[in-house]
Amino acid sequence: MDWTLFFSALISSTLFPGGSEALLLYKLKEGADATALVLIATIGNVLGSLITYGMGRLGNEAIHKKWLRMDEAKVARAEQWFGKYGTPSLLLAWLPIVGDPLCLVAGLLRSNMLFFLVLVTIGKAMRYLFIAWLFI
Repeated sequence: MDWTLFFSALISSTLFPGGSEALLLYKLKEGADATALVLIATIGNVLGSLITYGMGRLGNEAIHKKWLRMDEAKVARAEQWFGKYGTPSLLLAWLPIVGDPLCLVAGLLRSNMLFFLVLVTIGKAMRYLFIAWLFI
């Protein structure tokens, strides 16, 4: 298990900056197994997104009421919109700048966790596979 890559990918997908892609490329250049590296990076990155989702979900009431000043009607409308349009956008959770806040909003709006995990995993795995494919 490549713990360096795992934790780099995990931290990179929280609200902290990071660059797991560069580390993945470095490890590939050293000759490490591409399949294992993609799997490790994907698992770490998805776990980091799940942490960000959990922060949104657990901080839901405090963020809505104190910081965003949203009443229950506004929250309900936002949840309805995200349920209709936002869930597919989780495939883009790998994008820089918007991906981490997207995971936080999914938690805030109590997006279905199973859909969240499936879509985020697909998007993040595809990114790492593409990077590895370009390099190999």
